[in-house]
Amino acid sequence: MNQPKIKIHSLIHLMDMISDEERIIVDVLRQIILETLPSYCKEKISYNVPFFYGKRGICIIWPSSIPRGGIKQGVLIGFWYGNRLEDRDGYLERGTNKQIYYKIYQNPEEIKEKALVKLLREAVKIDHTFK
Repeated sequence: MNQPKIKIHSLIHLMDMISDEERIIVDVLRQIILETLPSYCKEKISYNVPFFYGKRGICIIWPSSIPRGGIKQGVLIGFWYGNRLEDRDGYLERGTNKQIYYKIYQNPEEIKEKALVKLLREAVKIDHTFK
């Protein structure tokens, strides 16, 4: 049976659709991202999930309960140009996508803020290279 298509229009709508555990992880990730990205960067709901962009896409947060994310459990943070990040700490997983590298969190305690901030700053430098 096909799942009905959902169209999420706001962060509040998204938060109503996900579990308490996912909500906490999404909230922590959003706070780190919003505090780290420069003011020219924006957040919008795209693909039914929080999407952060500057000149181009920077990162996306995908809770597993939102269809089409390709994960069965937890919350994914994906870097749009992850293939260009140095990721010296080896924090991100490469998966099958050639461009988007990601990390999946099962609980908020797994979030390593320093590692994430480092990657976000690097992603912003890459974003500055786009016209």
